[in-house]
Amino acid sequence: MSGSSSLSQLPRRSLVDCAIDAMREKIESGAWPVGERIPKETELAEMLQVGRNTVREAIRVLSHADVLEVRQGDGTYVRFELDPAAVMRRVTRSSLRDHFELRVILETEAARLAAQHRTARDIRKLEKTLKARGEWAEGSDLDRFLKADTAFHLAVAEATHNEALIELYRYFLVAARQAGRAVMEEHGLPEPGYAAHERIFRAIEQGDGARAARAASAVVRPLVHAFSDHTGNSD
Repeated sequence: MSGSSSLSQLPRRSLVDCAIDAMREKIESGAWPVGERIPKETELAEMLQVGRNTVREAIRVLSHADVLEVRQGDGTYVRFELDPAAVMRRVTRSSLRDHFELRVILETEAARLAAQHRTARDIRKLEKTLKARGEWAEGSDLDRFLKADTAFHLAVAEATHNEALIELYRYFLVAARQAGRAVMEEHGLPEPGYAAHERIFRAIEQGDGARAARAASAVVRPLVHAFSDHTGNSD
């Protein structure tokens, strides 16, 4: 069977995590294609040099993530090549410049679509979350502020009524909040203020997609430039 060659011995940090990583590598590399049955538990335990309980737990985690499918009496099959949770962990670990470049794309298009599809209910929610966000004041509760800030941006995404974009943005919020904290605490950069966010809201309220996109870009793009330098080191 494809992929049955021995894998290198796993480091002893967390055996389940290591088994999951090794199995993901086999799937993402194509060694275990979608639709193919993976080796049995006993074979996997020997390949990974771990116990069968460890293998069973790794399979359970990957099955829960819909990467694997366990068919009783038949075996375990590859269902998807990518684990969304693993992808988002990589996004979270990306450089701040990469993060904000991605945010420019998401925020501008979300604002443009929101202006086109917003409802009266969306406008009320946007106004409420904008007021709750307010203006950052030195010494305020940073966690509370970042939560309110991401609530406003999520409301923009929800006003698009594009379920794919909304779900992607919900996944992205964890990384967005961590990046916001890094900007303010570690790098001392100013948080884009209330007025800049109000311009996004007003453009969406008035149904002006082009102006909404420009306003959203104006909030995030300066942060892209802040983490770009002549050496190319953006961390």
